[in-house]
Amino acid sequence: MKTSHNRLQRYSPLDRANHWTMAMAFLLLALSGLAFFHPAFFFLTHTLGGPVWARILHPFIGVVLVLLFYAMAVRHVRNNLLGGNDVQWMRQIGDVLNNRDDKLPEIGKYNPGQKLVYWALVVSIAVLLISGVIMWRPWFAGYFPIPLIRFASLLHALSAFVAIVTIVVHIYAALWVKGSVRAMTRGWVTRAWARHHHGLWAREKEENERRERH
Repeated sequence: MKTSHNRLQRYSPLDRANHWTMAMAFLLLALSGLAFFHPAFFFLTHTLGGPVWARILHPFIGVVLVLLFYAMAVRHVRNNLLGGNDVQWMRQIGDVLNNRDDKLPEIGKYNPGQKLVYWALVVSIAVLLISGVIMWRPWFAGYFPIPLIRFASLLHALSAFVAIVTIVVHIYAALWVKGSVRAMTRGWVTRAWARHHHGLWAREKEENERRERH
C-alpha cells in the first residue's frame, strides 16, 4: 500500500459525493428522458416506477442535478478557464491521441478536453433548466403559449443530446487515462501520475505543501 507522501489529494470527499450523486441523477434523467422522447424507449419509464411516476419525478430530479452541478461549477470555475498551455495542447491533438505525452505542454488541474466538457455542460444544463421549466406541467407550462412550449421541447431534446454525448465522451476519457477513475473513487492520485498528466497542478500542490511545512 502506498504511503501518504506518495499521494496528492485530487478530490475532496464533498467533491466525490457531489460527483456520484450527479452521476446517478443524470442516469435517471437520461433514461426517463429517452422514454419520453420515443415510444421505442417507453419501457425505460420503469426506472422511475412507471410512466406516471416518471413524469412526476423527472423534473424534480432535474432540479436536483442543476443545484448539484452549479454548486460544483462555481467552486471549480477558476480551474476550468483556458490558458496558453491549453491552446497549445489542443493544437497538438495528434500527440494527445497518440499518447506522446512527452511532447505536450504542462497543464493545470484539468486538461483542455475536461474544460470543454465543463463548459458544454454549463451551457447545456442551463438550456435544459430553462426549457424544462417552460414545459413543466402543471406548475409552469400554463403561463406560456403553446408555440413556445413546443420550441422549448425541441431545445430540451437537443440540449439533452449534447449533454448525453458530452458525458459519454467524459466517461470514455476517464477510462482511457488510467488512474482517473481511482481519483474520483478514492480521492487521491500518485505524485508520478499528477506530474505526468497535470504537471502545473502537481507543482502548485507540492509548493503549497512546502509552504505549510515551513
